[in-house]
Order: sequence, then structure tokens, then C-alpha cells
Amino acid sequence: MTAPTGRGPAATRGLMVAAPRSGGGKTTVTLGLLAALRRRGVAVRAAKSGPDYIDPGFHAAATGRAGRNLDSWAMPPPLLDALMAEAAREADLLLVEGAMGLFDGIPGTPGRTGAPSDLAARWGMPVLLVLDVSGQSGSAAAALRGFATHDPAVRVAGAVLNRTGSDRHRRLVEEAIAPLGIPVLGALPRDAAPTLPERHLGLVQAEEHPAIGAALAALADMAERHIDLDAVARIAAPLAGAGTSSGTAPAVPLRPPGARVALARDAAFSFLYPHVLEGWRAAGAEVVPFSPLADEPPPADCDACWLPGGYPELHAGRIAAASRFLTGLRDFAAARPVHGECGGHMVLGQGIESADGARHVMAGLLGHSSSFARRRLHLGYRRATLLADGPLGARGEALRGHEFHYATAEPGADDPLAALEDAEGRSLPPAGGRRGRVTGSFFHAIASEAA
Repeated sequence: MTAPTGRGPAATRGLMVAAPRSGGGKTTVTLGLLAALRRRGVAVRAAKSGPDYIDPGFHAAATGRAGRNLDSWAMPPPLLDALMAEAAREADLLLVEGAMGLFDGIPGTPGRTGAPSDLAARWGMPVLLVLDVSGQSGSAAAALRGFATHDPAVRVAGAVLNRTGSDRHRRLVEEAIAPLGIPVLGALPRDAAPTLPERHLGLVQAEEHPAIGAALAALADMAERHIDLDAVARIAAPLAGAGTSSGTAPAVPLRPPGARVALARDAAFSFLYPHVLEGWRAAGAEVVPFSPLADEPPPADCDACWLPGGYPELHAGRIAAASRFLTGLRDFAAARPVHGECGGHMVLGQGIESADGARHVMAGLLGHSSSFARRRLHLGYRRATLLADGPLGARGEALRGHEFHYATAEPGADDPLAALEDAEGRSLPPAGGRRGRVTGSFFHAIASEAA
């Protein structure tokens, strides 16, 4: 595929890269395709289905353009369309990487389950299905047949075989698939893909990868060697009803917490959705980054402070020793609102106990303490109804988002921040805490239901 001419928002073509399950090779194939197509001069962009914020960072590194999240459960349909329009703008080809399995979502309203298939059906995106065929041959065809016929609104237009054991193994799988009429557009031999480093919340972030350029080049080489790039580009289709005109209004998923927002931004505080940050700016807010790890306090000329999620547990000693940051944060909170999400929430508490049992004193602006010595996975979509006015919105406002962390927390005596439900409407313990102008919780906000 060579770089097309006359590119524009209305001409963008879309394709979803999905798989039957997590760990099947979606990210490897997506990054390989993005890097290889960009190498050919294609204006390619990417988005991630669901709440994952690590993969969009790799998408951005591979394409040179900001990544996006598109979430059919957490985002109201008009917001979803607006964000899709932004993702597709000035692109020849948009690849949307699915999360988990193609049809994995939450039981409930059709089209709002959070499954990748919701997005494929909504915008008429063909699906490139990545099949891990290790330990099977003809059974791969049965799996592909099932995915291709499961939902008439979702079209599986091609397949890439992953983890083939030999040329003979690939041939047996392709012969079994041939009667289905679904083209096999590539096959990755076992161990063909470069390994990306991981840790407890997924891949190490792209900005921390010690050799991200070399890793993406290797993935591009892999894709060029083992995938028919021209055929992949041909199965992409125009995005039906995605509102890709250049006049689409900017999306504002969450109102900005202030007119000038001090944003903690470094290796310990990095989990902030690009669509939220861009929405703040679209609403007129100025965002001023600062680094707690560099012992920088929140800038005094800001009127709100936001501590996003990240990995403070990996830097707890440095944060505890950052006296200028902690003193400045306490002084800031005496007069202006401060909010912490997940990792930021942990730093607002009394302390963090690291995995080795060492306790590190934090800001003490909220009463809870967090521990990684007693790890427990908390994972899932959340609906939060705010119990008081604050940086996230007005009392009674409903937000959708998710929770994903391994920390356990000893609660303090603070007032709760929000009433919480899971994605199926079951009540959960109240979320977070609020004390004076300080609020925080493990809940990551994706969008207001009123957006």
C-alpha cells in the first residue's frame, strides 16, 4: 500500500483488529501494521476499544498521532461518534484495536455493552481476526466460522494466524479455513514477534520503553515479512455514520476542574485519558504540567490540581522524600481544589505500603492508607454518582469509568466522594473520600453521562 492522495476526514477507511480472547496477539499485530503502514507513508491513526490507557500510548508512538479510547459502555453515543470523528480526522486509515475478545462485554443495552463488536457494528468496520492457532489446525476454522456468523451486524473480513509452528502447520490451517471464504492475510510464526516488557497493570508504558523506536521497527519488519499489507488495506471500509466531517464540534467528556489546571505528569503519574485532556482544552482550560518526581510543587498560579493514576507504588520512596512537592500540595489544597485518581488518590492519603512492607508517608490530605503488601485485584466498569460538588462535577452528576488496581486500602474518616455501582447496576461500597477541597478515589472517570 502506498500513500493515497486526496486524503480527508470523509475518505477515512476503518478496520478493527480483534481476537477471540485476551492474549491472542492483537496488540502485536496492530502495532506491526501501524508501524509498517506509517513506514510506507500512509496517514494511519489508531484507537483502542475499552478503557485501556497503556495501548494508546504505543499506538501514538507507532503513528506519531495521539491515541484514542472508544468505549461503548462508558461513553454516551453522541460523544462516541464525536470521538470517532476526531480519531479519524486527517487519516487515510484508522485501525481500532479491540479489547479482550471480539464479543466480550457487559450484558445490557444492545450496542452499549463495551464489547469491541459494538464499535464494529456501529460504524460498519470490517474485522481482521487474529487467531492463535497454537495446538490446533482444523479447529481454527471452526472458531473462525463461529466468530464470522455470531452477529450478522459484524463482518469478519480477514484473518491473521498467530503462533504457527511450521509451514506445514500454516498450510493445514489455511486449507481448513479456505471453504469459509474468509481470506488469511498473514501468519506469524511462533516467536516471530518481539517481546514488549510487562508489569502488574500490563505493558510497560511506551514512554518508559528503553528502546521504543527499535521495538516498533522490529514489529514493522515482522508485519512486512508475514502479513499482506496491501490486502489488509483493501478490506478496510469507509466509516458509516461516524460523523467524520471537519465541522464536528470538539468533544468534552468531562468538564475541566478549573480554568488553569496543574497536572502531575511523570513516570509516577501518567494514566490520564487523551480524550479527557483534549476535552479540557476544548472547553477552554489551560493545562500546566509539573513533576512530583522532580520535587516540583503544583504551580501557584493554577486554580485546580489533578493527580492522575500511574505507578506511585514504584516510586513511593522518592515521592515521600519530595518535600517541596508535598508541602506545596498541602498549601495548594488549603485554598484550591485537588483531585486524585487511583495512584493520585493513594498519594493524597496517609501513606503507601510497598510490596516489601516498607511504609512511605504521603500527603495526608485524606485519611486512607494504601498497601501493595496485601495485593488484591480490583477490576471493572463503574458508574459513580457524585455526592457533593467538586472537581469531577456537580452533586448528583453521574459519571462512567472503571477501576483497575491491585492496592488494598485502610479507609479513613472522610466523607465518601460518590455512590458506586458496577456495570450491571449492582451497588458497591461508596467510592473514595472528600475532605475540604480535596477529593480522590480509585475510580477513573471516562465520561459524564451528560456529555
